[in-house]
Amino acid sequence: MTEKPPVERFVDLGRLSDAGEEIDLVLKGRDLEAVAQWAEVRSVEAFRARIDIARKGGGYFHYEAEIEAELTQDCVVTLDPVPSHIDKKFSRELHLTRTPRRVVPEIEVLAPGAADDEAPEEITSPLYDIAGPVLEEFSLAIDPYPRSAGAAFESPADGEAGRENPFAVLKSLKTGL
Repeated sequence: MTEKPPVERFVDLGRLSDAGEEIDLVLKGRDLEAVAQWAEVRSVEAFRARIDIARKGGGYFHYEAEIEAELTQDCVVTLDPVPSHIDKKFSRELHLTRTPRRVVPEIEVLAPGAADDEAPEEITSPLYDIAGPVLEEFSLAIDPYPRSAGAAFESPADGEAGRENPFAVLKSLKTGL
């Protein structure tokens, strides 16, 4: 998977009303093909995200999204097509700063119980790509090992013919001494 998602949709957070905004992101045609290639799946047949973004004040914003997608992957055992459905909800907190946070090589102390994913995402431009988080979460929701119904991986038997122990040569050297 390449670093940057193939689809971008920008919203100007500076023009966002206090009521926020609800946005439907529906991908079609070439965008579906680009997402399938980026996500390394056979195809993406349908992709829809409902995104709610609201101003919280002081440069903070709440981003909430629900993704629904239909895709087809290759079975890891038979390589047959495996249809999949993704239905996922997630949220993020955003913090708009005018300058990027300076990375200081120090130990960062978090409040007890706080995790890195609880910290707001720092952004430096009011133009925010609302498609980026949706596509990142979509890629994380894809089954990494899809299997066709009834497909099972069988490991080769230990004494399989034609398989030689790589240390057999050493054993023959020892007996020749």
